[in-house]
Amino acid sequence: MPTLRQLRYLTALADERHFGRAAAACHVTQPALSMQIRDLEAELDLVLVERGRSGAVLTEEGAALAERARALTAGVKDLEDFARERRGARSRRLSLGMIPSVAPYLLPRVLPMLQAAIPELDLKVRETQTAQLMTELAAGELDAVIAALPLATEGIEAVPLFDDPFLLASPADAPMAASDPRSLPADRLLLLEEGHCLRDHALGVCEISDLSTFGATSLTTLLQLVAHGQGVTLLPQMAAADISDPRISLARFPEPQPRRTIAMAWRGASARKRQLKDIAARIGAAHDG
Repeated sequence: MPTLRQLRYLTALADERHFGRAAAACHVTQPALSMQIRDLEAELDLVLVERGRSGAVLTEEGAALAERARALTAGVKDLEDFARERRGARSRRLSLGMIPSVAPYLLPRVLPMLQAAIPELDLKVRETQTAQLMTELAAGELDAVIAALPLATEGIEAVPLFDDPFLLASPADAPMAASDPRSLPADRLLLLEEGHCLRDHALGVCEISDLSTFGATSLTTLLQLVAHGQGVTLLPQMAAADISDPRISLARFPEPQPRRTIAMAWRGASARKRQLKDIAARIGAAHDG
């Protein structure tokens, strides 16, 4: 019978596509992880991984099994949390994922608040793009995620925290009026690279199907491009407080302002829902305050 350890190793390999990186993610040696994967293949009489010099690629059977393994490992995590709750021994560690366009701006406000309100909480933060966060949440590797709606993943509950309006950032020596975002020239619009939900929100607000132009990996890079007159961008209001560059002009759109909604999500089967709802309420209040 496959073991939980083997299934966890398989999902790590599915994510990393490399035995060495998967082993590092699981905090084991590469030979140990490789041996467990081979034992799993022998147990199931299936080839799960195509091994090559450049890495490891799951076969069709391996990918299908990895998806099922994610659900199983998440279920085990929720069972462990349920048992702790029943014993009154609530887990101190909380693994929280955040998207890059939220984490740098929200954490300075909420971390001190959570440390003061729940001093026993051992918060571990993971920052990456929405799709990867939701995969890790479904697999039980994260307890909760803070990202922008929509978060359409089966078995996930989401609670809105706050709305985050968009501002127009343009060069100060040639400021652009913030009127209708749909009127922004596509050839002047600077966005994050594909995979960032902020890019998708900006395209939706401007009613542009897609852009084949330069994509930045961070808001910091986008703002540097704006400061040097390379174009304009839509900036979340929560990021505007950190801008002191006189070369950048910020303008607010008229009502109804384009905006995104930031939410906190967790597995619907999580035994920690009461604690997570309390934390969500505290974060929402801290932002509004």
